[in-house]
Amino acid sequence: MAARVPRRHALLDIALTAVYMVIGYFIGTIPTGYLVAKARGVDIQRVGSGNIGATNVMRSLGVLPAIVVVLIDPLKGALAVLLPTLLGASTWGVALTALATVLGNNFNIMLRLRGGKGIATTMGVFFVINPLVTVLCVVLAVFTMLVSRYVSLGSMVGLFAAPLMLLASLSFPMPHLYLAVVLAVLAILRHRENIRRLIAGTERRLGERSHVRPKEL
Repeated sequence: MAARVPRRHALLDIALTAVYMVIGYFIGTIPTGYLVAKARGVDIQRVGSGNIGATNVMRSLGVLPAIVVVLIDPLKGALAVLLPTLLGASTWGVALTALATVLGNNFNIMLRLRGGKGIATTMGVFFVINPLVTVLCVVLAVFTMLVSRYVSLGSMVGLFAAPLMLLASLSFPMPHLYLAVVLAVLAILRHRENIRRLIAGTERRLGERSHVRPKEL
């Protein structure tokens, strides 16, 4: 009988992790940029890059709508990961929930598996996991954006710095490192077109706008 107790606990942990991941995914699917643009009469998926993230919202609609996206996307990521954290989920459970939340943002089932690039949502999930590393990565990303005036470059630099900073700290749970690596690779995959434009010298710089005419309501 004694041997069955750990097994039951393990099965319960797996079941709860699956529940947290599903909840995280659907929290991630809240399409902030899409809804903000829709309120202005614009289908954000049909203007600019077609991305629902803050960068395309800023270029298409201006700074204030983009600020709303920048604030809400990290918040939804943080809330999704805060739930299993407060309920005492395992480190793996928290990390997998974080990944599911970002995947929900990037591959949104309500938008036919289209979505954002996950940068702001990643900031939110990782802030709950490691606030110090997140703040340092954000500072590095913003610095890169200001110097290069490329939002995409700053985003990728910030995310790639996360696993390196974890390694430099010499004290971290392995699931956190795996999560940081996977999210960094996912960011690169989501920025494939940006990378091509950066190489070609055609990537838009910070402050350049896509002028759109809102649809009539």
